[in-house]
Amino acid sequence: MSTLKVYNSYTREKEEFQSGTPGHVGMYVCGPTVSGESHLGHARPYITFDVVYRYLTHLGYKVRYVRNITDAGHFEEEGREAEDKISKKAVLEKLEPMELVQKYTNLFHWAMERFNTVPPSIEPTATGHIVEQIEMIKDLITKGYAYEVNGSVYFDVQQYAAGHDYGKLSGRVLEELLTTTRDLEGQEEKRNKEDFALWKSAPPEHIMRWQSPWGEGFPGWHIECSAMATKYLGTRFDIHGGGMDLQFPHHESEIAQSHICNGVEPVRYWMHNNMITINGRKMGKSYNNVIKLTELFSGDHPELEKAYAPMTVRFFILQTHYRSTLDFSNEALQAAEKGLKRLMEPYAWFKALELPVTDGGSDPELDKKVRSLLVELDDFMNDDFNTARVLANLFELVPVLNSFKDKVLPIASLSFETLQWMQTKLKLYVEDILGLRNESSADDGKLKGVLDILIGLRKEARSNKDWKTSDAIRNQLAAIGIQLKDEKDGEMSWTVA
Repeated sequence: MSTLKVYNSYTREKEEFQSGTPGHVGMYVCGPTVSGESHLGHARPYITFDVVYRYLTHLGYKVRYVRNITDAGHFEEEGREAEDKISKKAVLEKLEPMELVQKYTNLFHWAMERFNTVPPSIEPTATGHIVEQIEMIKDLITKGYAYEVNGSVYFDVQQYAAGHDYGKLSGRVLEELLTTTRDLEGQEEKRNKEDFALWKSAPPEHIMRWQSPWGEGFPGWHIECSAMATKYLGTRFDIHGGGMDLQFPHHESEIAQSHICNGVEPVRYWMHNNMITINGRKMGKSYNNVIKLTELFSGDHPELEKAYAPMTVRFFILQTHYRSTLDFSNEALQAAEKGLKRLMEPYAWFKALELPVTDGGSDPELDKKVRSLLVELDDFMNDDFNTARVLANLFELVPVLNSFKDKVLPIASLSFETLQWMQTKLKLYVEDILGLRNESSADDGKLKGVLDILIGLRKEARSNKDWKTSDAIRNQLAAIGIQLKDEKDGEMSWTVA
């Protein structure tokens, strides 16, 4: 079996994965800012790193997966340093800030459950780790890499860059930052324009505030993740994940802070998923194309032709390698919907099949082809979690399954060992690693129960030569997209059109 290779954003190379502690993996993924509803762009990183978590677990690692909740405000470094999104939204919605936080945290968890993501091992909140953040800031000041001005504390980027490789992750050069940084409000109290806030003094109208050695204020965005990652994963851990839009300034700042406080580069492998565009355009409020997950599931958005099921969205995301741009469109989602159905229907049939013990007579070429496709599943996942190629192989197996299902080929065309292996391998990849499921299984069970009753009534009508009732049941079901078919043995089957 091939060994796992991971593309490291820091070195820009695929590297053989080796955890710092044999048999254990520490993974930190930047979680949501719960100042509003999660949107389509949030779906990609959490589904991507859910698959990474699932696969590492399958490989036998004991994974500690930490995904934070940013609930202590969330000011941007570029221009709105004193704006706390959560405080502002709380005023607009006439809610207590933590009431707002709970509302949107619950909605985020609801969406993640519908996407069938495995909950993280630890889900720390920024507000629950103010003490750790303050201690880290004090350490940065003591070591000469941070300074206080008017109750706010800033990280001295030039001081750090003098002896460290600042900008390596994002590919940005400090000299370029100095010439391109805009003149923004509040810049005058910094030593250098590119310095970022570790702690901000809270103005009187600011709702969320904490006591600190520098007065009442609130933490910077970047220090939150450094403090929580260090607390739960140690000074150096294996994987740090997130969207590529976080490389700068967020992850670059994390590296600088953590490196100074802990004396070591914090992360062994940086992993970043690419962006989702909508009809070729970046998602943004100015384009009016930000699609909330509740809107995606309900179809209630101008960009949407219909509602899309969570599993369709998950499948759509996994069809493309996580480092490639993914363009959302109704056509793409509807194609994914059909593709998912084309995979899941024969898979569900084959999973439930009681395998016959075959005694020879298999087709050696077909047997060899199937085994080769199954072996490659591991190779593709080991090649930087290439779910796109995994799904391509699964679709090559679909015609084989359909040929068995439709009795075009006998099951004995494959050896019993290959059939057993295929059943096991498909369950592993479809459900356990890719996390796909038939989300309508409960509804299907109820539908089957209702149809069994109607089929029974139709059989009774036919036995009584009540053709009018028999035809009425068949025609009315056909009108709502359910086709009844009379079989030769007097039984009836049904399909949803």
